[in-house]
Amino acid sequence: MKIGVIGAGAVGTACIMSILGRGAAHEIVVLDSNEARVRGVVTDMQYGTPLCPPVRLIAGDYPDLAGTELILVAVGINEMAGGAMDRNDPKGRLRLLGTNARIIADIVPKIVSAAGDATIMVITNPPEPLTELTRRVAGHDRVMSSGTYIDTLRFRFYIARQLGVHPDQVDAQVVGEHGNSRVLLWSSARVAGASVLDMVPMEEVGGFKAKVEAQVRNANITIIEGTGASQYGIGMACGRLVEAMIRNEFAVFPLGCHVPEYGTTLSVPTVLARKGVARILKPVMSDEERAALERSAETLRAAYERLEV
Repeated sequence: MKIGVIGAGAVGTACIMSILGRGAAHEIVVLDSNEARVRGVVTDMQYGTPLCPPVRLIAGDYPDLAGTELILVAVGINEMAGGAMDRNDPKGRLRLLGTNARIIADIVPKIVSAAGDATIMVITNPPEPLTELTRRVAGHDRVMSSGTYIDTLRFRFYIARQLGVHPDQVDAQVVGEHGNSRVLLWSSARVAGASVLDMVPMEEVGGFKAKVEAQVRNANITIIEGTGASQYGIGMACGRLVEAMIRNEFAVFPLGCHVPEYGTTLSVPTVLARKGVARILKPVMSDEERAALERSAETLRAAYERLEV
C-alpha cells in the first residue's frame, strides 16, 4: 500500500515510525509546510529502513500523493499551542477547532486533486468535527478519524492495571467524542466474559470508575505537560489501523465516521477494511450511556455547525 502522511510534526512522525515497524506500507509520501523538516525526517528515518520490511520513504508534495490508497492528516495545533490545557474546561479539544478547521479546509482540496480515490484518515484534534468537515470538502464518504481508539486503549489499560490483568484481555469501548463528552461503556466492559464491574467489590465500584475515568480524561494533558506533545500512543494506534487496512482484516475499532442516526461524525465501533470503514456496529449500552452518547453527538453537531469555513 502506498500511503501519504501530511504533517511531519510529533504525531505525524510517530505514525510513520509505527507504520515502518509494522511493515504496513511499501511507500510513504511525507508532506509538511516546513519542507526542510520533511527532508530531515525522511533522511533520518530512511537509514533505519534496512531493518524493516521493504519500504520507500519520499519527502514530497501534493502531486506525489497520486496513487495513494490512504492519507493520514496530522497537521495543526495541539492543546498547548491552542490554549486547551485546563483540565476543568468543558470545551477541551474543541478549542482547537477553529484554527485546525481552516488548515483542513485548505489542504483537503489539494488531497482530492492529487489522490481522488484515496481514503482520508483525520488524526488532527478535534477529530470528529474535522472529519465531518473533511467529508464535506472532499465530497465523498471515504473519510474517517482515529477517533476514540486511543481513548479506548487508555480505558483498557487503566482497567487492566486496576484489576491486575494484561490490557489485551480487557474488552471495553469508548464512544462519542475524542474529548470531554466521550462515553466510557462500563456496562459492556468485560474480562474473559465477566463484567468488569462485577469483579470489583460493590462498595468500591464508584471509586474504581472515578479513578479510571479521571486517568482517561486527563491523559493527554498529563502527557503534554511532560513532553510537549501527545504522540507515541496515537502513533502506535494509527500504525495498527494502517496494518489492519493493508491486510483487509475487517477488524473492529472505535473510529470516527459519519453516523446517519446521529447526523454527524462521532466515534463508534466500526469494521475496518482495505478501503476504510466497511460497516458501523451498534454497541450494547445502558440507558444512561445511550443518553450520554446522544449528548456527545449534540456537542459535536453544535461545534460543527458553528464553523465558519
